[in-house]
Amino acid sequence: MPQSPDVLDAVAVRAWCSLALEALGRQRAAIDAINVYPVADGDTGTNLYFTVESAAAAVEAVFAAHETGPTVPAHADVVRAMAHGALIGARGNSGTILAQLLRGMAAVLSEAGDADHLRTALAEAATAARLAVARPVEGTVLTVATAAAEAAVATGPGSGLEEVAEAAYEGARAALAATPGQLAVLGRAGVVDAGGQGLVTVLGALLEAVGGRARGGAVGPAPEALPLTGDCAEPGPDGGPAFEVIYLLEASDDAVARLRNRLDALGDSLVVVGGDGLWNVHVHVDDAGAAVEAGVEAGRPYRIRITHFAADRGSAHREPAQRAVVAVVPGDGLSGLCAEAGATTVLARPGEPPASGELVDAIRRAHAREVVLLPNDAQLRHTAAAAAEQARTEGIRVALVPTRAAVQGIAALAVHEPGRSFDEDVVAMTSAAGATRYAELAVAERQSWTMAGICQAGDVLGLIDGDVVVIGEDVPGTARTVLDRMLSAGGELVTLVLGEDVPDLLGDELSEHIREGYLAVDTVVYRGGRQAAPLLIGVE
Repeated sequence: MPQSPDVLDAVAVRAWCSLALEALGRQRAAIDAINVYPVADGDTGTNLYFTVESAAAAVEAVFAAHETGPTVPAHADVVRAMAHGALIGARGNSGTILAQLLRGMAAVLSEAGDADHLRTALAEAATAARLAVARPVEGTVLTVATAAAEAAVATGPGSGLEEVAEAAYEGARAALAATPGQLAVLGRAGVVDAGGQGLVTVLGALLEAVGGRARGGAVGPAPEALPLTGDCAEPGPDGGPAFEVIYLLEASDDAVARLRNRLDALGDSLVVVGGDGLWNVHVHVDDAGAAVEAGVEAGRPYRIRITHFAADRGSAHREPAQRAVVAVVPGDGLSGLCAEAGATTVLARPGEPPASGELVDAIRRAHAREVVLLPNDAQLRHTAAAAAEQARTEGIRVALVPTRAAVQGIAALAVHEPGRSFDEDVVAMTSAAGATRYAELAVAERQSWTMAGICQAGDVLGLIDGDVVVIGEDVPGTARTVLDRMLSAGGELVTLVLGEDVPDLLGDELSEHIREGYLAVDTVVYRGGRQAAPLLIGVE
């Protein structure tokens, strides 16, 4: 048997990730089977597995970068990679909380991996996880994490690394066994908390990594006669939010604080984890579009995943009703493009945004029982909401997808499928729009101060997500700079919409610029006709 390490060094962290992934791989189906809270959707084990898989992959990438070197990677680099990998790969409620637990541990373990630091790391992790959850509930993974931390701290100074890890593991096991008595839904189902079971498994892998002894932890019994869509689910498809929304978000601390308040008012099961400008957001809501829109207002959301709980439980097989899309477009060129895709369009002339009555008329003209409304302008959000509410009073089912630019509307329309259920269609369109960053070029009418500095009349301004980021002398040069800034964060498809006075040659030049600098990115060019901006840009 290999000698137990005295510290949780880079090699031991690597072993911990590998062992945790193997253990969750063995137990994921059993953990899925006991998943009845907060939603009985049977995926907690799978979500935890994918979260740890991302953490393990990030650790392996650090080791791979040092294969040709004489030493192993720095301990701090490996610990931070584990936490970052879990953050960007977190799935579901429990996976997001586990990512925060690992992040909390990494903040301490990056300094040192001895027993004292492990004891402190477990305590910091439990505290960080509770702070990340908007409304903590006892009898969940949070309770198990707290018990593990308290047991580790109780070992006191002078304890060895293995002793601390074993105390945390045993404390977690004891707390897990008590969860059915703390949370009524678990007691009725006769199971322990699925997320807590996953954490016990991860802590068992930690003990094995530092002590050399396998401690997987028994999975609580699955209910033999309990359907995962049963009445014990809190919430269920009828009594709780319909959608799970998850996305990564680049945003400041202040913006995230406001986002938490906004999302907490929209739904439940809110968990926001991360820091240093990168966050993982998880929430259950009825209005998925509003949750994504809140992220857009806070910063830059991406890797957006929206799951419709009712669809997972069979509602996707309902016969769809007659459906239409109503889209506001900034130019006659896009009006024709959207009409060809089957949308009823409302033309927004430069300086003349449509009123709510005009949008209501368009919804009526669509002659459909179900309508998806694409405002395609951040300034039209309240106008569109008023129109949707008016149409609903007339018996029309209207879903407002909060598109803030025409290129987001194009992306949403591209995935529109009338043959699937209304809810699924709205989810797909909202997700496509939210994954599309938008930009436009404008010509300054007078001298003014901008986020990029002072501009003069006649300067070409490059705006990304509504903010001026570039002040240029001409359209081609400014467009190239804007594209480079947007694509530096990644992208798969660029949409260019040329204004009436812009020659086709510009589309060809920009397409060539993208091909030369970004080999894996495709480009599509449309003529927008008479529109306020000489160029609209979308990056998906």
